[in-house]
Amino acid sequence: MPRTLADAPVMILNGPNLNLLGRRQVDVYGTGTLADVEAMCAEAAAAHGGTVDLRQSNHEGELIDWIHEARQNHCGIVINPAAYSHTSVGILDALNACDGLPVVEVHISNIHRREEFRHHSYVSRRADGVIAGCGLQGYVFAVERVAALVGKGVAEA
Repeated sequence: MPRTLADAPVMILNGPNLNLLGRRQVDVYGTGTLADVEAMCAEAAAAHGGTVDLRQSNHEGELIDWIHEARQNHCGIVINPAAYSHTSVGILDALNACDGLPVVEVHISNIHRREEFRHHSYVSRRADGVIAGCGLQGYVFAVERVAALVGKGVAEA
């Protein structure tokens, strides 16, 4: 399994409706787009000699397939599971199969200040870190955290 950003890209996964960033609920998610997220993350990874592989799907099974792919081809996972945070045991199980691969969960909004049902995330049970409420900048923080974790080895961080 690749261990550094120089060895393999960081997989950045985005769940349902995030393809509408910048056009949907701008009062909650802001005006930045998924293309902006990709550019910000690419810059952060490049500072560590790495690249990113950003993907978005509205389909749970496709996200799970990509998590399986990340086990072999990526140095870590940044995931904004969006609504699947609160419902998907399948995504949690896929992430649990990624032994030794750092996983950082991102939420653009502060899910703990929103509706009660958003306060629980299945993904958080596996994540090595959770970033919420930092807007799109949270993705950059997540890439930085993956870089730190692969630099030290997840078990040591």
